[in-house]
Amino acid sequence: MASRARPLSLVAPALAALLLALVLAPLLAVGWRGAGISLGPAEWAAVRFSVLQAVFSAVLSTFLAIPVARALARRNFPGRGVLITLMGAPFLLPAVVAVLGLLAVFGRSGVLNAGLVALGLPPISIYGLHGVVIAHVFLNLPLATRMILQSWLSIPAERIRLAQSLGFGPRETFRHLEWPMLREVLPGVALVILVICLTSFAVVLTLGGGPSATTIELAIYQAVRFEFDLSRAAGLAGVQLAIGSIAALAAWLMTSPAGFGAGLGRDLELSAPGGWRKAGDIGALVGVALFLALPLGAVLLRGLPGLGEIPASVLPAAGRSVLVALTSTILATVAALTLALASARRTHLLAEAAATLPLATSGLVLGTGLFLLIQPFAPPMSLALPVTVLVNVALSLPYLYRILLPEARALHADYGRLADSLALRGWPRLRWLVLPRLARPLGFGTGIAAALSMGDLGVIALFAGEHQATLPLVVSQLTGAYRTEAAAAAALILVTLSFALFWAFDAGGRRAAA
Repeated sequence: MASRARPLSLVAPALAALLLALVLAPLLAVGWRGAGISLGPAEWAAVRFSVLQAVFSAVLSTFLAIPVARALARRNFPGRGVLITLMGAPFLLPAVVAVLGLLAVFGRSGVLNAGLVALGLPPISIYGLHGVVIAHVFLNLPLATRMILQSWLSIPAERIRLAQSLGFGPRETFRHLEWPMLREVLPGVALVILVICLTSFAVVLTLGGGPSATTIELAIYQAVRFEFDLSRAAGLAGVQLAIGSIAALAAWLMTSPAGFGAGLGRDLELSAPGGWRKAGDIGALVGVALFLALPLGAVLLRGLPGLGEIPASVLPAAGRSVLVALTSTILATVAALTLALASARRTHLLAEAAATLPLATSGLVLGTGLFLLIQPFAPPMSLALPVTVLVNVALSLPYLYRILLPEARALHADYGRLADSLALRGWPRLRWLVLPRLARPLGFGTGIAAALSMGDLGVIALFAGEHQATLPLVVSQLTGAYRTEAAAAAALILVTLSFALFWAFDAGGRRAAA
């Protein structure tokens, strides 16, 4: 049997080593070029702003998610499933589109300022720290809600039944059941969002950018694209890597169970008190629904009239985006499936390292390192799309691997010995056993990877020339040029393509598993 597993056992380490090299080589280039570089006051100001906006965004997203998750956990109402599904939309939504939607609501000519002017009040500006935080809350509040909701629903029914038999009211239920769960879950949720906000680029590119509102990633972009100061960019990338690594490690260490113990299954709902608590739950649900729906609706309403007059650069950029997304998704799926199947047989430390290391970095840090590696041998702009594909593979691999690994382990435990006894290996094993059994998580994971790759605005901003721009970059350029209607039309195309790719892969996986 060991000989039959040998091909996979040989391919997986080689693939893991290749993926580690893909991540480590740019990081080593950054470390070598940035060694000994002293950062000035402007660079340290960018470091402080990066940490400050990430902390504010994480804290607000986490604590605003608590009443929303609580309301979803204890209330049953028509449309509850739709609202929970809507919570997943911002995670797949390209950040540049989310920013455009927020500008349509909170921008200079947005709905909010139009209402304030009509009331005789001064308009507000969304640019700066508060605008960046609002955008990050929009993107991460749904993620925090889903994570906290999952923990709320994991409280064993036996604990709820015991609390009811003891006559616990809402206050006692919160003290003895809900607060212990929140105390364990909230630090991990906040740190996960902190890591995401530290690597945000598109949001700050549009809503920040001033001397007092520049993050490390934006400073890297400016150093490469406008000043061509590669040493300064490498020094900043090294600082970004150090901060991201510390935050990622802390998030991993702080994610722990609430310690309720095992139950026999969740078949009992939380109590749903009336009065002001019911009004508070309704207010939280209505508020979050409006906060999520208004920007998306604004993009739709502003984009539809401009579809007939979209700029000539949009359609070629859309084609390049689809090509990059499909190529990177196929490569990432093959890599993640290979590593997951190898790890399912036995603990594979090299595969774990290859699938975890990208979480500590970002697209711009990897892009800076690849820029440093390529620049002595070839013009980096000529390799913009291949480099974007490689970075997208590295950054989407952790999501795919984590989605596939539990299912691959269950598959090996249930059918591994039977398949080995039947000498089912190679392509027949993949065709008749692995793909049918893993079709659902494969479809879901590849859909997420495709949507994330489609909306990525990171490394392409460093490398792209006039004829390599992808659709997110075109949307950002149109927004920066104040061509609002054209930007909204391009953003609508981008959203449609992103969700179409996700739906196609996810639906295909569900159909194959049926």
